[in-house]
Parts: sequence; structure tokens; C-alpha cells
Amino acid sequence: MRRSSHHRGRHMEALAARWLTERGLVQVASNVTFKGGELDLIMRDGETLVFVEVRHRASNQHGSALESITHAKQRRLIRAASLYLQSHPAARCRFDVVAIDGADAEHIHWIKNAFDAV
Repeated sequence: MRRSSHHRGRHMEALAARWLTERGLVQVASNVTFKGGELDLIMRDGETLVFVEVRHRASNQHGSALESITHAKQRRLIRAASLYLQSHPAARCRFDVVAIDGADAEHIHWIKNAFDAV
């Protein structure tokens, strides 16, 4: 089961990367891991470095993909982004979310600037 969900997660991240690229963003990196956190996608939107969290839910039985991003998850993403920025400085950055709902990824929602690193 773990292997299957891991594979599905990577597939959804690749789907999100292609989808965002079609909308003008440029992929910088993917699956950047630090102790205590992982950055799914790092992209550029003009001069802005964008940390993208990709979430998928095949069913809304336990909430939507967007609802799965808790405050604790946000803190882990902020910590990982801070570590990334130590070796890759950027003047501007933001946190986006790509929420994919449906077994066949029928609904893709892109939330720009989904939360702040406050």
C-alpha cells in the first residue's frame, strides 16, 4: 500500500508540474527533502520563487485535497523552504497549493499565495 500511494503521489506531482508549466511557471526542482519536511515542487513565476504543495484526494470522504493542508503541514513547509532559501536565496517567494480532487484528477485547483510564512 505504501508503494502504491508513493507512486500515486509522484504521479500527481508530475501532473501538477506539467499543468503549472502550461500556465507559464518554470520548474526548478521537485521532491526536495530536508529533515522534517519535503518540498513537492519548486517553480519560478517570473522573478518569484514558488514553493508548491501538491495534494490529492481520490474521494472527499475525509475532506478535500485543500482541506488536508493543516497548520502543522504549513509549518513544515515553511521550515523546509527556509532551509532551501539558505543555499538558494530569492528576493521574492510564495507558497502555492495545487489541490487535485477525484480518482482521475478531474478537478485541479491552483491556489496562489495559499498561506504566508508568518
